[in-house]
Amino acid sequence: MKDLSVIVVSFNTCKLTKKTLTEVISSLSQEKLDWEIIVVDNASIDGSIQMLELLALSHPELKVIKNAANVGFGAANNQAIRRAQGEYTLLLNSDVEINKTQFTQLINYLRKNPNVGGLTVKVMLNNIHIDPASHRGFPTIWRTVSYYSGLEKLSQSIPLLNRVFGGYHMTWEDLSTKHEIDSPTAAFFLISTKLLKEVKGFDEDFFMYGEDLDLAYRIRQKGYKIMYYPVFTVLHLKHQSGLKTYDTKTKRATTQHFYNAMKNFLQKALCSTKTFNIKPYYL
Repeated sequence: MKDLSVIVVSFNTCKLTKKTLTEVISSLSQEKLDWEIIVVDNASIDGSIQMLELLALSHPELKVIKNAANVGFGAANNQAIRRAQGEYTLLLNSDVEINKTQFTQLINYLRKNPNVGGLTVKVMLNNIHIDPASHRGFPTIWRTVSYYSGLEKLSQSIPLLNRVFGGYHMTWEDLSTKHEIDSPTAAFFLISTKLLKEVKGFDEDFFMYGEDLDLAYRIRQKGYKIMYYPVFTVLHLKHQSGLKTYDTKTKRATTQHFYNAMKNFLQKALCSTKTFNIKPYYL
């Protein structure tokens, strides 16, 4: 068994994907780990396939799965998860710069804490703001109302009130310290492969967005913790193949996928026979 499988889904982000993979290969080559990278390309038309094939020629640890159509983010990840041979699997977006992340340290933390099913690091959108999707509580109706009404933002620096209104992004927590969260983003999510396969990976009913919340929810239902581990920081460029596209049709479809995903998650969670495995002070 290998120590680590890194899974990247690619869709029309050729230059970013190449940069991410080059950084990961360079970083892992300096660590005493047995590793592999599995890239699933969702029918890119921007030269990604050719780039991946060339990169794989010089790096046998890199495996490429080429899809004839865009099967969605969750389904593409599942293709790679079924082939993953690592003790741990890193779900990594193609637009994430890993900087100086030391994977050996992250893996050792999980090995020493078997009650932790997965972790994320500090995922930044730029040098100032954290990616809010990387530090979330599950979106209950109350949290959704608090977030969209602006009460979460207004109360985020006010003790006690931020616990009442800031549940979706857990605004009372100190982002410089390790602590438990409900869900990170799948942009950087390190998980036990055995657990990942036990919960059967992503729910493919989520075509894009929300699948990471659902995955985290099912991991939490199994009784495992998910940790925010800000010892390392990565940069998430975000929405490079979706909301930031100049293609109006793609942008509109991406937005619709986002709202459908939130609706799907809430319906699924509310219909679940199990309750949220979360701390009593969460609302």
